[in-house]
Amino acid sequence: MRPDAVHSVLDAELTAARARRGGEPPRVLDVGGGSGVWAVPLAVAGCSVTVVEPSPNALATLHRRASEAGVLDRITAVQGDTDALDADGSADLVLAHGLLEVVDDADVALGALAASAASGGAVSVLVPNRFAAVLHRALAGKLVDARRLLDTPGPADRPRRFDVADLEALVVGAGLKLEVLQGHGVVSDLVPGAVLESSPGAADALAELELAASRRPPLRDVAARLHVLARKP
Repeated sequence: MRPDAVHSVLDAELTAARARRGGEPPRVLDVGGGSGVWAVPLAVAGCSVTVVEPSPNALATLHRRASEAGVLDRITAVQGDTDALDADGSADLVLAHGLLEVVDDADVALGALAASAASGGAVSVLVPNRFAAVLHRALAGKLVDARRLLDTPGPADRPRRFDVADLEALVVGAGLKLEVLQGHGVVSDLVPGAVLESSPGAADALAELELAASRRPPLRDVAARLHVLARKP
């Protein structure tokens, strides 16, 4: 399958960062990076990656995966959360994938992430979409839960869910410039695996459809996840 919307944006960003650095490896900060789902492939691609993660078990898995991939020398692991960030403004790209929905204060966390990015660098945020959660609950027959989530999205809900307006406000509040706001899992999460297995070329067709739909409202606005790339001035 072709790269999805998030990978396509990050690939372009890292190519630009490498050019700004005169060919030197881009510096990536992956906050809440867990077991290295994003960090290890980025290190394999030649990036220098620092992972900040509170779970020692996840960091142990990260170490094993990085060792198996031969990129231990490109990954620095730090046990902690956003409070442990050294906001030295040196990262070309800061990842917050699966982070803002679980922190105590999303505004404070995004501010810390922005402070960790270099001038001209970028922050990538990937979060669950509130409206997608409403639809999924309704389809599962959980109609009361769906109505509650639609009418009164509580700040105490975990995981927290976001919509487009929420993300735009967060980005502005953190002093970042919004460059990309797209959906992830617009249609790909809805297509049964049997369809892909039984139809030649279906996987490529689905990837093309997903990429085309990722930035087209209203499809974007009901994607399973929302992705933002925001620039630090």
